Amino acid sequence: MAFTLTGIDACHNTLPTPIPDPYWVAFSPSSAGLVNINLNASNLPADPAWLSLLAGNQLLTKQHDFSSPKATAYSGHQFGVWAGQLGDGRAILLGDIAGQELQLKGAGKTHYSRMGDGRAVLRSSIREFLCSEAMHGLGIPTTRALSVVGSKLPVLREEMETAAVCARLAPSFIRIGHFEHFSSLRSIARLKELADLLIADHYPHCQSAQEPYLELFKNILERNAKLVARWQAVGFCHGVLNSDNISVLGLTIDYGPFGFLDYFQIDHICNHSDHGGRYAYHRQPQIMHWNMACLASALLPLLELKHSENNAQTMLRNALEEFPLIYTDSWQKLFRAKLGLQAIVEGDILLVERLLQAMHDSKVDFTSFFRGLNSISSQTSVKDISMRDDFVDREIIDEWFKDYLERIKMETINDIERSSLMKQANPKFVLRNHLAQKAIEMAQQDDFSEIQRLMAILATPFDDQPQYEDYSKPPPPDENHIEVSCSS
Repeated sequence: MAFTLTGIDACHNTLPTPIPDPYWVAFSPSSAGLVNINLNASNLPADPAWLSLLAGNQLLTKQHDFSSPKATAYSGHQFGVWAGQLGDGRAILLGDIAGQELQLKGAGKTHYSRMGDGRAVLRSSIREFLCSEAMHGLGIPTTRALSVVGSKLPVLREEMETAAVCARLAPSFIRIGHFEHFSSLRSIARLKELADLLIADHYPHCQSAQEPYLELFKNILERNAKLVARWQAVGFCHGVLNSDNISVLGLTIDYGPFGFLDYFQIDHICNHSDHGGRYAYHRQPQIMHWNMACLASALLPLLELKHSENNAQTMLRNALEEFPLIYTDSWQKLFRAKLGLQAIVEGDILLVERLLQAMHDSKVDFTSFFRGLNSISSQTSVKDISMRDDFVDREIIDEWFKDYLERIKMETINDIERSSLMKQANPKFVLRNHLAQKAIEMAQQDDFSEIQRLMAILATPFDDQPQYEDYSKPPPPDENHIEVSCSS
């Protein structure tokens, strides 16, 4: 659904600002398949006009006309504080293509850029590109990245860098912040129009519900509750879960200071700008719940079209209380699968919690440990489990492994079947920060081969890929403290 609302409080027609001498940095053939772009032997668009279009330098190809690009207004809460009107400060929506919205990030100033320059830099664009495609490989709902186009145009951040434009795709880029915007303006007609458009194009089953807007809220809440459970299961930290960064389709969106857990800390903070730890790993479910409360508040005027304020509030509050139940159910299923447990047995969740506490106390690598569990058979002796050596308190982890071995003996599937299922639940490869940093540093020297290599590895993160064994390992000590902030 293209953002079809018009007017000064909705969106502005915004032309991208061209960049000099654009060149390909990265391109995703997988994403290109979503929008039917024909590729050449180098897996780049056969029509050379795509380079200029995805750089923001022109708006036409042989088959597509994007001559009415827009930047949209939204509002939101940032770090828990109402920030008022925000909007697409460096994102420009070109339009629809094959059921996907095509957006350029970093293509110049918009009406909502405020004091910003509307540009993105090569560093942040590569991070967004790689993580979007990595999350897709993990099977986690996400916006997709189509390309990164670079230029030697200088852009000042903490230091002077070079510009890049990241093209991304999604069925819709509508956020909670769009609803908060119209609700804060008391623009009920626009709020209703936006909700009706979203229902018609993405939640059509809500139209026949007795309370369509309440049903819409329940569906958005359910998708995001399940989304954050999946983040927790792979150790993904978003970094900036402001309400304007939350998709109403339950997609992972706006990759900035994200990070995958290496050495496990339950309270890990991936965003160097998050001084209070609001968006730490263990707080992500709570913050997503809080963001759903922001959406409930924004939708309240629509329910009040038919109901009293008290009744409308009660309906939304009851729906909101389902979030922790949906999240907990999803989280428990995912972590049972990570341990290879199919049956539901009393004590399973305590077993998971004991493990996470032991991993936290010893700072055990999250991805490698869970992946390694598939190699343990039900007949293994505790003293023969090499992963014991990763833990400081040997007595505690030995007791855990003893209980775990007893538990998997209760399963009806055999060791080979369980190992296969566990490999599907525990990726071997994730986009660790030190891997992304290496690709960035090489790209800054005009070598884009590491981006291509990572893209290929992360497309099938559950496969063994023994030729890339080093990419599955945690970072060496001197690369374990790469800092990422909101400018990332």
